[in-house]
Amino acid sequence: MKTRGADRLIGTLARAGVRRIFTVSGNHIMPVFDAALDGGIELIHARHEAAAVHMADASSRISGEIGVALVTGGPGHANAVSALYTALMCESPVLLLSGHAGSSELGMGAFQEMRQADVAAPVTKAAWTCSGADALGDDVALAARVAQSGRPGPVHLSIPFDALEDDASAAPVPPPSDLAPLALALDRQTAGALLARLRGASRPVILIGPVGMTRRGRALAAELEDATGIPVVGMESPRGLADPSLGAFAEVLAQADCVLLLGKRLDFTVQFGRSPAFAPQCTFVQIDADTTALDRSLRAVGNRLAATALADAYSAFAALTQCASGNLSTHTAWRDEVRGAIRYRPSAWTEARATTPQRLHPVEALRPLQALLDSHPDSALVADGGEFGQWAQACLSAPHRVINGVAGAIGTALPYAIGVRSVLPDAPVVAVLGDGTFGFHPAEIDTAVRYNFPFVAAIGNDARWNAEYQIQLRDYGADRARGCELLPTRYDLVSAAFGGYGELVTEARELPAAVERARSSGLPACVNVMIEGVAAPRIKR
Repeated sequence: MKTRGADRLIGTLARAGVRRIFTVSGNHIMPVFDAALDGGIELIHARHEAAAVHMADASSRISGEIGVALVTGGPGHANAVSALYTALMCESPVLLLSGHAGSSELGMGAFQEMRQADVAAPVTKAAWTCSGADALGDDVALAARVAQSGRPGPVHLSIPFDALEDDASAAPVPPPSDLAPLALALDRQTAGALLARLRGASRPVILIGPVGMTRRGRALAAELEDATGIPVVGMESPRGLADPSLGAFAEVLAQADCVLLLGKRLDFTVQFGRSPAFAPQCTFVQIDADTTALDRSLRAVGNRLAATALADAYSAFAALTQCASGNLSTHTAWRDEVRGAIRYRPSAWTEARATTPQRLHPVEALRPLQALLDSHPDSALVADGGEFGQWAQACLSAPHRVINGVAGAIGTALPYAIGVRSVLPDAPVVAVLGDGTFGFHPAEIDTAVRYNFPFVAAIGNDARWNAEYQIQLRDYGADRARGCELLPTRYDLVSAAFGGYGELVTEARELPAAVERARSSGLPACVNVMIEGVAAPRIKR
């Protein structure tokens, strides 16, 4: 039997360590479905192409491996592209494989013909169309390498239908060395010089980007903080320094006199390095795999950018930790002050209660979930949505956290929960989302039921798009707050209709038992909690 391009594609992905593909079927990609049967790769069939990309994104952030989404051409590809922006800003090594009109028919009005690579290019590290079956293995290997090298991010490959069907026997499966990411190392001398600048400061801080918030990144960040005695703080939220999970960090960051940006862009999340977020005399040093990020920082802060180095985040973590080992820290008190600020939460939250009958304050709605997250050393928190998602980030903690990231997109929670569950089959997965968010991908409950991916989703139902409503109140006044209303929909019944579990909660005393029943159901479960529509927390001491 001939080896089709589809077989070569699956064989290359298997060699890259891919064990599952998140997909939505379509005419152009059915040869890949057939090839996967013999290739040892599981297909997780989602209900929407964007959801499949979100699943691949979340699975990658937990596993540290490349995540793969497979969709059909034309409108299927277009549906998937929107989710690539979130993966790009979260720095997730996601590979989007899209079917494509056959090469022999291009320019003739082929079925679902589209310039797909051009559509994907702005939201990926690279995007191109495979030239034929013989090139498919090498193209997939290159895509995997690009996605994982430097600053990780999504890569797109469009695959014409004839490339999947034609004979690829003459082209061998690429060797593992062609699939591995390329390291951009930080040399020891440069690492030592950067550390000397930090150690010469009174109040140094190391800020890390989304790569440092993955499982591997958090471990490396903790090692670096232990070795240097300098606080290492991760940032991955669209609310930047106002991220409620960072507590009162913004207050102490304004006192820093030297900041190392380790894979962290000097962007809107840190107010472009400007005062009052940073002291006017604060200097910056930066390590980044992307020269454009270094150039942008220079434009933003000028000669306050004291030193730069070109390296990927993981290599930089290792080099800095190695250089710092064995040297006593003189910044212990400052590190403790920073950590205390991050942990700070207002004492009034312990007494937070709703003032509206049959409604819960967000703190009341979230408090019982912490016990579930604490019940396993590998549990995961997924947080999505506007104001309720921000309360979740402030109130809950877990060994793993997956949020919607710097892109600020919503609607990701249910696909994220599936992606996380696919990697963590035994640990609790808790998704927290608003009612607006739920409406994007409710049909993915069906996906979770079909593949036996249980999770507990707590829906904060205030019957409005509350983040935007709060903007209206602040900027235009209550009499002009219009267009953000929703219905108090029974999302618990929606979950049950898809084969999941659901409960409605309107009283705080009912919630702990409802959460336990949801967990015990062994199903994807939605606890529909009626909440007061209060603004997200802004934490100040």
